[in-house]
Amino acid sequence: MTEPLFRADDLAGPCSLPATTHSYLGRAAESLAEAVAATDVPTRYACAHVAALRAAAALLAARARPAPVRGRRQTNAWVLLAEVAPELAEWASFFAAGAGKRAAAEAGSTTAVSEREADDLVRDADRFLAVVERRLGLVEHAAAPERLARHVS
Repeated sequence: MTEPLFRADDLAGPCSLPATTHSYLGRAAESLAEAVAATDVPTRYACAHVAALRAAAALLAARARPAPVRGRRQTNAWVLLAEVAPELAEWASFFAAGAGKRAAAEAGSTTAVSEREADDLVRDADRFLAVVERRLGLVEHAAAPERLARHVS
């Protein structure tokens, strides 16, 4: 029998979180700030997607248990997130669906994503980061409404 990926008593509080969790959360916030400040659409989209990925990595660092190497094929962060935190499976599917667009944006495509898609993703990455922070027992970051104003429809 395999060990579960998550046990309810794994998180006793913010002080018990691994340093890597805090590091990923900080990096997620930095990527989100870069997305908000970006003036070009591909960069805004890519930075927002990276922010979400780093938020997912923070949760994985806090909850995941190493799986045996044998018999387990390599999976991406979004698949792992859905396994470790089933309550976030919809978020994982949503961001996994945008990975191709992010890759195209990072490769320099100016037509891979629209301005609306980039703006929506910034807003969604901000919401996702807040969800992850709550799941980890942390105080949510303060979203700056004035910075995100252009990202609201």
